[in-house]
Amino acid sequence: MTELHASPTSDAPGAEASAPPMSPPDERGFETALGTILAKVDGPVVRALGIPYARAGRFEVPVPTGLPTEADGTATPYRALRRAPASPQRPSRVLEAVLEGAGEGMVDSEDCQALSITMPADVQPGEALPVMVWIHGGAYVTGAGDLDVYDPINLVVEQRVVVVSVTYRLGILGFLGDGEALPANLGLLDLVLALRWIHEHIAAFGGDPGLVTLFGQSAGADAIAHLMISDGTAGLFRRVILQSAPLGISSGRAKMASAMMRAAGAPDRDTPVGELMALEERVERAARRFGLRGGMAFGTQYGHAPLPAEGDRDAAWREAASHIDVLIGSTTEETRLYVPLIPVFARLTAMPLVGVPIRRALVGATTHLTYTRDAKAFIERHRASGGRATRYELSWAPPGSPYGASHVTDLPLLLGTERAWSRTALIGTSSWSEVDRRGRFLRQMWADFARDGSLAADATAGVSDMVTLDR
Repeated sequence: MTELHASPTSDAPGAEASAPPMSPPDERGFETALGTILAKVDGPVVRALGIPYARAGRFEVPVPTGLPTEADGTATPYRALRRAPASPQRPSRVLEAVLEGAGEGMVDSEDCQALSITMPADVQPGEALPVMVWIHGGAYVTGAGDLDVYDPINLVVEQRVVVVSVTYRLGILGFLGDGEALPANLGLLDLVLALRWIHEHIAAFGGDPGLVTLFGQSAGADAIAHLMISDGTAGLFRRVILQSAPLGISSGRAKMASAMMRAAGAPDRDTPVGELMALEERVERAARRFGLRGGMAFGTQYGHAPLPAEGDRDAAWREAASHIDVLIGSTTEETRLYVPLIPVFARLTAMPLVGVPIRRALVGATTHLTYTRDAKAFIERHRASGGRATRYELSWAPPGSPYGASHVTDLPLLLGTERAWSRTALIGTSSWSEVDRRGRFLRQMWADFARDGSLAADATAGVSDMVTLDR
């Protein structure tokens, strides 16, 4: 790692006129093969925000990119001081109802292929820390890597790791396509290039490119499972943590994808973004008749770059098993998050006497079909193929939360701060000190796994009342 530490410049007689300008005291420079990147010192961490890793026109395959240059082509230090923009997206009922204020201050742009790096402020030259790459969820249609609720500061400071948060194309811009009129899997191709960027440049920020763990939740976990079998990713990461991956609805999607393309017609590359988002909504409606799969209409498509054909995917996962350690799991009531958001379910589960049994049956069945069943199959195949795999189940139900131990309840334990989460209904009446106490053990578990693929006894003992492990 090569750093350029900030120090004041001098106008005193005899000062070297040719000396390079130094960055302000609250900034720190890092020398990379792409050029100098200026990051911001933020208390106990340093943040290099919004670094571009790829570029692409609308509906085009991404290509690697360098740092922006001046109009005359000369390079200047890149000031990585602003969060990566989100991919254009429609308002999310989950973000609005459950994660109130999560998107506050975010801007969006079709040029959203950027990543942000958070590292300990006292990282030393030559140090090689474990790298944890966060891939956000949101059903492939909402979210961004740099949302406040995903702030990795506590994970970085407590566990002395480097965290990279990646933003990629979503929805109609990233996961429509049929491979003919439009390329498919553009958002996944974005992520492949992000991993390549990390492999090539993270050492400049104190990270070990040979010790990279991907971790993600929901659609982010689904994307990671598919990055395991994507062309061009071999050797780019050593471990994966799959949180609430909806693997039960990731197969048998070809007919739905065709119906979505018919509903989309031939999207114009020059259509205003607002009109494109309205078209995205129409495309999602076309997927609703496909049952649970329609609940995550956009997603990865087999048989299109970088993925194998659906009939070959299990063989590809078997081939990857001996090279990648897996920690996979879910919450005990994943789909309870959505019950209050779907009017018919909300009415049924609010009925006197029978409401609670109906909710339990509904949540139990859909959680099993979408998450639990296929997670178990995933680790069984992985172990049988010579890989190391552990499954967990998180049962923590925040007191006072209407959502119980649902989808997303793992996130305040791992990422974000009191300021970001205290406005949400998700943590109910829990004090932040209690959330943080539990979170410290879970953050240690995740980081221990990232370091060597093991789960330390002291961390697992600390969460024994809310996490069950299948080793």
